[in-house]
Amino acid sequence: MSLKSIRKRLILAAALGLTAAPVLAATPSVDPGGRGQVYATVAPMNRTVETRLLPQMAVLLDKLMVEKHDTTLDGVRVFDAHDKFLPGKVAIGLAYLLIDTPRADPKFATYLAGYRQIADMTIDDTNSTWGIYYYCQALHMLQEAGLLEQAVSPQTLAKLKAKLDWREFVRADDLTLIDLPNNYYGVAFSVARLRHQLGWEDASASEALLERTLDHYRKYSGEYGFADETDGEGRFDRYSVLLIGEISHRLIEAGMPATPEVKGWLRKSVDLMLPRLNMQGEGFEYGRSIGTYGETAFLEVLTAAAKLDVLTPKEKAMAYAFSSRVTARHMDFWFDAEMGSVDLWEHGRRTDAYRAKHRILGENLSLARQHIYTNAIWNELGFKDKAPDPGYAAWLDTLPKRSVTWFARGEHDRLVVTLRDRGRVIGLPIINGGKGQHENTPYYPIPFSPGMLAGVADGEFPQLLPRLTLNDGSRLMPLAYARNVKVTEQGARTIVTYEQGQLDRLGAGAPIADNRFSVKTTYVLEPGRISRTDVFTPSKRQAISAVDLSFAAFSTTPSTTGGVTTYGQGEVRSFKATGLSCASRPLADEEAYRTPTGAFQSLTECTSGPWASSRPLTVSWSLSYR
Repeated sequence: MSLKSIRKRLILAAALGLTAAPVLAATPSVDPGGRGQVYATVAPMNRTVETRLLPQMAVLLDKLMVEKHDTTLDGVRVFDAHDKFLPGKVAIGLAYLLIDTPRADPKFATYLAGYRQIADMTIDDTNSTWGIYYYCQALHMLQEAGLLEQAVSPQTLAKLKAKLDWREFVRADDLTLIDLPNNYYGVAFSVARLRHQLGWEDASASEALLERTLDHYRKYSGEYGFADETDGEGRFDRYSVLLIGEISHRLIEAGMPATPEVKGWLRKSVDLMLPRLNMQGEGFEYGRSIGTYGETAFLEVLTAAAKLDVLTPKEKAMAYAFSSRVTARHMDFWFDAEMGSVDLWEHGRRTDAYRAKHRILGENLSLARQHIYTNAIWNELGFKDKAPDPGYAAWLDTLPKRSVTWFARGEHDRLVVTLRDRGRVIGLPIINGGKGQHENTPYYPIPFSPGMLAGVADGEFPQLLPRLTLNDGSRLMPLAYARNVKVTEQGARTIVTYEQGQLDRLGAGAPIADNRFSVKTTYVLEPGRISRTDVFTPSKRQAISAVDLSFAAFSTTPSTTGGVTTYGQGEVRSFKATGLSCASRPLADEEAYRTPTGAFQSLTECTSGPWASSRPLTVSWSLSYR
């Protein structure tokens, strides 16, 4: 296909995107918080996929078949960027394109030849874990469509059979993962099952890996049913909720039944998600790999729950209404026509380092796939081209104003408190343990709310959390050792209290308990206002060189007087810190203050002078919001 043809497809995709645009309740001209559009009504999910997402994916794949190993996307030479999943993602993207093209269409022969060429071209490229799964799934799709032998040469298929193996990242003798986090058990099971479906091995490995997957989930989810991201060290984030959704989808793909236990775990994830549903199609507000993947996490869990009859009929209709908004948001908010790509990295956005821009093509393809296959399930369930329920907004108003989801209790408590305030979702996660993320702001035990309160992926600064610097240079924060958490209700007020017998000494990959201070924390959350008070008690006389605390906000034109910062525009009206001196300034898209959805617009920095005493030290802040 010529470059001229690619340009024609780009024009077509843009035109289709305009004609399929949903009716909107509001289209803000300035959106510093990255909230995007409020969908009073929205196009059916299938219409967005068919008329907007698929044509754009075809543009990317047409470009790939022309440029091959020289493919460049928004300045990135994608095959030189060391994306270790890319060959698999390309294989499954091309499989969708090939299978969905009518056999009588002249492009079919072009795509068939193109698939064969790309498979030959990438056979020696690095392709690991998720890439292996994607490639196996692509080959199985081609096999089911009767196209496998035509689309892949015998020599390349023989090489793929040897390379696409779960044993690349799992020890065959004891079925332990090779230096990978726990969610990769599900990937290994899926690869083994697909190898069985392809006729490459018997079912024994997939059955054993499924049992290992469920055993591991059972062991580290405990009585509350959410997967610990670590081996019992207490980190519960997006993946803790998503993982059972992924397992459920892999069972659906494999044609295997979900046990009552699996459905019970899936229901727990649903119960955490439902109080977070909204008009914009926004997803997780805390933890790693959020932004657009925080939204598709909701999409995958809710779709699996609908397929496995874990939802009531009313919940199923509302889950579809939300899913349609997630897919519309993908095209309206996350896709950038000038880039010709989803945008996770530019215009004030920032994502986790492992999803950096070197993965740009792969991210486009894997995100597209999540929308495509979940849409296919909704179509099977009778929702194809069906208008989302017009009562969705009214139903949101019936959701509980307050919910508490426990992940673990005991030596340390892990939970998330979810509040709904006049349509706004506020999450307070206390979920931070284990190595790798404890110092990063998206894991802080602070409130998060889309468009108002956020963290910075891989970012380390004292966002809404006091940081103590001792005279010996040690830096301590109240991060990882919460216990005796209590959540009480006083009318519309929610009070959260907890203790930490040690603070987290910063500077290492995992938390380091430092018992020179303990702390008691109190949050008060009420309509339009949030406050936090920390009382730090030294074990004996201690000397502090400084205490500092920051508030990076989406609100603009800050002005600080008498310890109170007020804002000219934005969701937060004012911010006040007690016990510290504060100054504020506007931000101009600074790298350190970019969030997954957009750049913070202002920064208030608060600090104290030296302090030495054996008496308690109190630091508090409060903010008001619209």
